[in-house]
Amino acid sequence: MIARLLAALALLALAAVLFIAAWPQLLGLEQASVVAQIVSLRAVAAGAAVVLLVVFVVIALASRTVRRFAGSVAVLLLAFVLVSAAVLASRGFGPARSADEASLTVLSWNTLGGEPGAQAVAEIALEQGADVVTLPETARSTADEIAAAMLAGGRQMAVLGGGDEELEARATSLLVSVELGEYAVTDQFGDTSVLHSVVALPVSGEGPLLAAVHPVAPVPSRMDEWRADLDWAAELCRQPDAIVAGDFNATLDHLAGLADGGDLAGCHDAARVTNMAGVGTWPAWLPAPLGTPIDHVFATDTWRARAFTVLTDFDDAGSDHRPIVARFDRSE
Repeated sequence: MIARLLAALALLALAAVLFIAAWPQLLGLEQASVVAQIVSLRAVAAGAAVVLLVVFVVIALASRTVRRFAGSVAVLLLAFVLVSAAVLASRGFGPARSADEASLTVLSWNTLGGEPGAQAVAEIALEQGADVVTLPETARSTADEIAAAMLAGGRQMAVLGGGDEELEARATSLLVSVELGEYAVTDQFGDTSVLHSVVALPVSGEGPLLAAVHPVAPVPSRMDEWRADLDWAAELCRQPDAIVAGDFNATLDHLAGLADGGDLAGCHDAARVTNMAGVGTWPAWLPAPLGTPIDHVFATDTWRARAFTVLTDFDDAGSDHRPIVARFDRSE
């Protein structure tokens, strides 16, 4: 009798854990400690559940003593795998769309302190025809070198932000094509709490707010700062015309409570709109379908995402993130 009671309690506890891991936003737990870390690697968690599912199926078939318990565990794991797979499939794995004639192209890459080198970043930006380049963990000096290399390639970019030359991992730089007009950094929105972000507005008043953002990672000691940073980014997306890109250290799951007509306040995630939001951007050493999509390009309704690409050809370039490219047209 006691054994059955303990087994039932164990199954209830497992069901609760798997339910929260599968869809924490239903209970408003998507930014809670532990839960936030688990849901970050949704595909990996689903893969681990598949392995455990096989193990418990084998146990159920091999042992009459624990057959009912092992079979029940297997059923719960199967449900978790199916829900996780459905969520990932709904967000999409591509294929990437082509949009060569898009009116605005945004490249974002956390360079891990400029590890790939300025020339490599410039070559990607030139190849993609980037109008806006957001570079978390990239100091001003590196951004200047990237802009110089792009100028040599025929594309003039203004360099905004940067700073923190002594600890490049805390810096963020923003490059904007001069064809978009003159932009200037503004401090009216403040900054992220630990790592630097850059917000720029058009001097003429005509054009979108552009932001290169880098919220701190959701490590246990920084959870409050992480939540505050995501709230700060959401405020940018409450502006009437904005493009906000960078390393958010957050998936769409984490942002569910900040949605207000979009994926982040009033902004829509270019990856989700183009059926690419299941593709992992970090870590670069993990296959993209198993990685976590924490690098994003968000835009308000004034822009229509036409294509989004996670560039997987640079996994050995030195950064732990993959570069992403989003292409937009003005909404009509």
